[in-house]
Amino acid sequence: MHNIKLTRYVMTKYNIIEKKEKVAAYRGLVSPKVMDEMQEKIMNIIVMQKKYRDKDYSAKKLAEDLGTNTRYISAVVNVRFHMNYTSFVNKYRIDEAMTILVDKRYQDLRMEEISDMVGFSNRQSFYASFFRLVGITPRDYRLQHLQQHPAMKATKRKPRKKKAK
Repeated sequence: MHNIKLTRYVMTKYNIIEKKEKVAAYRGLVSPKVMDEMQEKIMNIIVMQKKYRDKDYSAKKLAEDLGTNTRYISAVVNVRFHMNYTSFVNKYRIDEAMTILVDKRYQDLRMEEISDMVGFSNRQSFYASFFRLVGITPRDYRLQHLQQHPAMKATKRKPRKKKAK
């Protein structure tokens, strides 16, 4: 009994909500043929056109561009990619960030600059998403890669001047 009270206290204090399995009935309303077509269109817009880089490109805007509604977008992304829209978009952002982080042409970029390049609205969401997907921070990812490539390690980085506030 004491553990239950303590658990409820911790959950309330840290605003933790138990995750309940949702039944999304609308997922079954989209036919497989329509799912195939929408999946292809979503991939074209988000990946090929690189809309994931646009901080303001929401599921609502995607639905408008495809002439459908957000429920259909959500259903297709959930069923075909096994994640929600935000996670789907963030996956492509993180993939590109990983490429930039290990590219010596971009080694002088700050994390905020990389975060902005790939479409995150702030450094914190970039770090949180990166850590969730990769298991380490972007900075640690870059450092690990630099250690694996002695040629890159040998290049001297210029110290950055701090921005005046």
